[in-house]
Amino acid sequence: MAQHMKDRIVALAGPRKAADMAKLVEKMGGTALLRPAQGTVFLDDEVLRSSIGAWLKAPAPWAIFTTGIGLEAIYDMAEQMGLMDTLNETMQHTFIAARGYKTANALKKRGLAPVVRDDDGSTAGLIRSLEPHDFTGKRVILQLHGESAPKLVEWLEGRGAAVEQILPYQHIPPLEEDISQLVDEIIGGKVHAVAFTSAPQFRFLADYARAHGKLEAVLEAFRGPVLAAAVGKVTAQGLREEGIERMVVPEEERMGSMMVTLGRYFAQNQE
Repeated sequence: MAQHMKDRIVALAGPRKAADMAKLVEKMGGTALLRPAQGTVFLDDEVLRSSIGAWLKAPAPWAIFTTGIGLEAIYDMAEQMGLMDTLNETMQHTFIAARGYKTANALKKRGLAPVVRDDDGSTAGLIRSLEPHDFTGKRVILQLHGESAPKLVEWLEGRGAAVEQILPYQHIPPLEEDISQLVDEIIGGKVHAVAFTSAPQFRFLADYARAHGKLEAVLEAFRGPVLAAAVGKVTAQGLREEGIERMVVPEEERMGSMMVTLGRYFAQNQE
């Protein structure tokens, strides 16, 4: 593999598959620093059991899934509850909407095809695709992706839907020492790039920096010596909402594609 990252230091803010991304950085001649800016925990089984049980007892006409990992968690729990057949039967008679290719692939694995797909991998794109459908007086099961989705919920409720949320897991703040170290490395220009694999990662970073009076210094670093890399459009939008405009985003929303795109940027912008 071409040494596009020779002498470059890349901080990896995503905890998932960080080791695989680090190997890619090293193969391209760079140095990877593992700097998790987010934790993920699965909620209490009883919360998920209760949500799934209520849904399958009284199926809703619509179900919206926003992540593949969330869908997998629902199926795993349904199997533990002895309700796999009920879930399969319910899904066959439900209008399904999906955000993101991983969610669509998880559905396809189970022989299901969404009637609605986002047009660009984002929540905004999903809303655009949902526009033609009538939700007046209809219940909608909404599987969230680690945190609340106020814009989507507000849009659905504005269209007359009754939204019932299922949150199989949630994003949690990283350890303070980890985020503090990353903030200082960004401000000090000790890294050439930071790779983000979800919007909450930068939100947690920005919240910490804001609370310690360092946010403007972080934003200034990203305007100059430090480059942000976002795995896809949803993550990129989250960075933009916090003030980041200069970033690398791959056309294909995959971690490997992000690292390759970042390497090409470095190769084309030698200092």
